[in-house]
Amino acid sequence: MAAFEEFGVLPEIARAVEEMEWMLPTDVQSEAIPLILGGGDVLMAAETGSGKTGAFCLPILQIVWETLKDMETGKTKGSDADAKETPSLWELSKNDRTSAMAISSDGLTCQAREFKDWHGVRTSKGVCNSGKYYYETKITDEGLCRVGWSTEQASLDLGTDKFGFGFGGTGKKSNSKQFDSYGEAFGKNDIIGCMLDLDAGRISFSKNGADFGTAFQLPQQIQRSAIFPTICVKNAEINCNFGSRPMKHLPKGYKMLTEAEAQFTKANGNASVIKGPVKKINNAPQAIIIEPSRELAEQTFQQIQKFQKHLEKPVVRQLLVVGGVNIKEQMSVIDEGVDIVVGTPGRLEDLISGGYISLSQCRFFVLDEADGLLKQGLKNFITNTHNRIPKFTPDCKRMQMIVCSATLHDFEVKKLSETLMHFPTWVDLKGEDSVPETVHHVVVKVDPQEDLSWERLTKHVQTDGVHAADGVGPGKRTPETLSEAVKMLKIEYAVRAIKKYNIDRAIIFCRTKVDCDNLERYFIALGRGSGSKADNPFSCVCLHGDRKPHERKNNYDSFKQGHVRFLICTDVAARGLDIGGLPFMLNITLPDDKSNYVHRIGRVGRADRMGLAISFVSTVPEKVWFHGEWCSSRGRNCYNTNLTDRGGCCVWYNEPQYLADIEEHLKITIDQVGPEVEIPKNEFDGKVTYGQKRVNIGTNYKDHVAQMVPAVTELSKMESMAQITYLKRHFKVA
Repeated sequence: MAAFEEFGVLPEIARAVEEMEWMLPTDVQSEAIPLILGGGDVLMAAETGSGKTGAFCLPILQIVWETLKDMETGKTKGSDADAKETPSLWELSKNDRTSAMAISSDGLTCQAREFKDWHGVRTSKGVCNSGKYYYETKITDEGLCRVGWSTEQASLDLGTDKFGFGFGGTGKKSNSKQFDSYGEAFGKNDIIGCMLDLDAGRISFSKNGADFGTAFQLPQQIQRSAIFPTICVKNAEINCNFGSRPMKHLPKGYKMLTEAEAQFTKANGNASVIKGPVKKINNAPQAIIIEPSRELAEQTFQQIQKFQKHLEKPVVRQLLVVGGVNIKEQMSVIDEGVDIVVGTPGRLEDLISGGYISLSQCRFFVLDEADGLLKQGLKNFITNTHNRIPKFTPDCKRMQMIVCSATLHDFEVKKLSETLMHFPTWVDLKGEDSVPETVHHVVVKVDPQEDLSWERLTKHVQTDGVHAADGVGPGKRTPETLSEAVKMLKIEYAVRAIKKYNIDRAIIFCRTKVDCDNLERYFIALGRGSGSKADNPFSCVCLHGDRKPHERKNNYDSFKQGHVRFLICTDVAARGLDIGGLPFMLNITLPDDKSNYVHRIGRVGRADRMGLAISFVSTVPEKVWFHGEWCSSRGRNCYNTNLTDRGGCCVWYNEPQYLADIEEHLKITIDQVGPEVEIPKNEFDGKVTYGQKRVNIGTNYKDHVAQMVPAVTELSKMESMAQITYLKRHFKVA
């Protein structure tokens, strides 16, 4: 049996994983896969490169495939196996409901996410003949709703015929399509009490304990029928209390429905309002996976394609939704049917808000690199999308939400998870942010006051133009001149490191897009050749937001396939790039966000391969571009070199402070070296090669199974002792 099969992974998926040479699950996979397969919400905090994508893609793919299989064979019943309701319980009927009304597994919460139509549900039991009965409803989400009572003959659109009696959130009572003012409006978090007095033939309602008086006087023929609690909603959610827990506002003289005597109750006879299996809706995927960048979305999409290699009949259909692709092509694929959608927020929002993607059957809502999504200002999009997804599927399965990132402990991520997730389980392998144990990272000090070689450079990289009007030059020691010198020296040190350590494959991070473009031109010129690896020892490609989508894809593929040596990029590419065996990473400038250092460093040292990360840190302040919302062109052709507090687009960058923040955040001290880039020898003493697998170095991490071993061993001993004691007492065993 394959290792992944021990977690309940399908043999077909396990086989595909083996062919990818994933012999053993990573720590995060061994923790998260069983939790997701078990139906829970999961928060994953693990270092970059630890296998988070596989940890959520594997179980999602499996559950989606199994659901499609059940739909094909008719096993997934909207009626929950029709006759399996237990009339001894007071709960919302999983049979007597409309198609889009989702019911929780405990039968106490109902929800519909249709914006156009009303959907209703009755309870599995009703009351008849005599008694005064009461139940409560709590409005748990925004939307329109009506609550009340009806007979079995009534429409589930409560209050639209003579057999149903409802009270709506707009402060109207309704019966026989007649809507009259009554009480007052109600909404989210309000508790509405529903009172039925069969002895007096009267129905009344209350709001948060305030009784509004008689709403309806029941006709004699209705009074002689069994009457059922009934809920009707439009894009709303309601939780019901029939007496299984203490009532908030039980009126004097009324009984909870759970106290109704058997002779005064009747089982709901409507056993097949929902007929047959739940049907697949072509434009309603079961999983929505949101990624912060196009590159990461493409990688996740490709992983799913690999995992489903041996899954057949039914075929799981997936779609990559990103910008730069003709939206009509994507709409055409959606119309033909899609089960898993992986995409970036912009295009996803267009398709969802336009009604081209329906969320009515969504089972999984995944936020990958959640902190990155929030930093892009996408909180409202995430919340709105979550609110449009039914919290329960038509076959009564709870919608699962999965949130993961290498920097999950961000305050905004925690706050979002508390708001949207349902008792999530943490898969927390590292605690606070950390860098992989397989990465050796060092800082190269760049001091233009000690190293004056910049004054003698005849050829150097074109700088960002910040000091074009500052009159900088050799012999001067102004802050502006030293800042310009740093910009040149950093690139010279990077070239020195590349030559010294024969670096022929690395990601190089620059702070701005103009820095990336300048470095790309300099490297190509430095090698006196084309951009290809064969002709230029400094062959490179660029990856940043101003490059067109097809160019970004081609450049990324070119680097990943080894056609060029260096990938030069901004932090837009810091998240999610999955390039096997990448040995080196160079930081031309430290990121101003310490969490981005974690993501940059995480590009190397993946899958237990050794990596070297070199950061070039200026000892003096460096003036850099900082384009914000105040910049009308957002950096394009901007020449305003004033500081931001004077209406400009520049700031002074204090890298020593950023370095201190990073070290404090990660609770480490990074080795510092001089201009000759002499890497100190510690555990990386030449016995390993960067880019190769780490050997004979274990991990201190223990999963839940390992943590439980001592307790299980002790329990085993106690069980053995108990059995021996029993035998001695009853059979006189020596």
